[in-house]
Amino acid sequence: MTAAVCHDLDHPGFNNTYQINARTELSVRYNDISPLENHHCAVAFQILSQPDCNIFSNFDPEAFKQIRQGTITLILATDMARHGEILDSFKQKLKMVLIKCCDISNEVRPMEVAEPWVDCLLEEYFMQSDREKAEGLPVAPFMDREKVTKPTAQIGFIKFVLIPMFETVMKLFPQIEEAMVQPLRESRDRYEELKQIDDAMNEVGGVLEVDERVTAPDISFLAFLLPFAFCAIPLFSCCSSTLCCFFC
Repeated sequence: MTAAVCHDLDHPGFNNTYQINARTELSVRYNDISPLENHHCAVAFQILSQPDCNIFSNFDPEAFKQIRQGTITLILATDMARHGEILDSFKQKLKMVLIKCCDISNEVRPMEVAEPWVDCLLEEYFMQSDREKAEGLPVAPFMDREKVTKPTAQIGFIKFVLIPMFETVMKLFPQIEEAMVQPLRESRDRYEELKQIDDAMNEVGGVLEVDERVTAPDISFLAFLLPFAFCAIPLFSCCSSTLCCFFC
C-alpha cells in the first residue's frame, strides 16, 4: 500500500530516458540507474521521516528495515525499462512454484492413494536416519524414527509447507480451492485427530507402566510364597483323603 501511494512522488514529468540523455541532476545523482524511481523512494522516506508523517514510528527497527526494503524494491520495479526482465522473472518463478506444487502434492490426492506413499516416504526417511546414526552423521529430526510419528510428520508438513504454498497459488487460480486446498485442510484435520488418539494411547500406556511399578512388590511377595504353596499341596491332598474316608 505504501509503495503504491508513493511510487510516483515528485515526478518531474520527464521520463528516465530524458533524464539519462539530458544528464539531469537526478540522472547524475543515481548513476543513470532508474533515476526517477530512486527519486520517488528518496522523497517518500524523507516525508515518512517527519514526526507528524511517520506512520511506522511504532515499529521496531528490524521490522521497519524490512518495510523500507520491501517498499524500495516495489517502487524500483515500476521502471518500465525493467518491464521485460520482471515479466520474465515472474513467469519463471510461477513455473517454479507450480512444479513445486506438483512435486509435493501427494496429500492432495484421495487418502487411499496418498497413505501408502506416506508410509514409503517415512520408511525412506527412517532408513536414511539409521544410516546417518550408524555413520556418526547429523540426523534431521523429522527423519528420526525415535522422534517422529506419521501424524506429527504430516501435520507439520501440511500446515507449514503445503497449505501456505497452495493458498498462495489459489490467489492466482481460485478454482484450485475445492480440488486441492480443501483436501489438504481435511488431511491436516485427519492427522490431528490421529495425533490426539496417539497422545491418549501414550498417556494410558504411561499410567499402566506406573501401575506395573506400583504392583511390582506384590508380585515379588507372591513369588516368595509360591514354593510354600507347592509344599502345602501334598498336605492338603492328604487331609482331603482323610476327610473323605471319614464322611464315607
